[in-house]
Amino acid sequence: MHEMSLCEGMLRIIEDQARLHDFSRVRSVRLEIGALAAVDPEAMRFCFDAVTRGSVAEGARLDLLVPPGTAWCHHCGQTVEIAGRQDPCPLCDGFRLEVTGGAGMRIVDLEVD
Repeated sequence: MHEMSLCEGMLRIIEDQARLHDFSRVRSVRLEIGALAAVDPEAMRFCFDAVTRGSVAEGARLDLLVPPGTAWCHHCGQTVEIAGRQDPCPLCDGFRLEVTGGAGMRIVDLEVD
């Protein structure tokens, strides 16, 4: 389950920010996980709760934003929304797609005390 290591990395970022900006508690974390990022949102929630125990983020709410996957089709020259990396272009059924969005993960913001 790579979600555990992703949450551990998030916690390191959060703790670094706590030291840098002198806050002692995180109330919520808004996390953007693209639809093509190969991350299970429920596994992220479970791992986040486990990883943050005893930290500044213990008990924090994890709000997940899931932007759609987008790709540029080399065949028809259009930017299209896709649900999976292996999907064909919904406009022309071509398979020469270049992913342009929805593949990353980032912390959008923190609500802190």
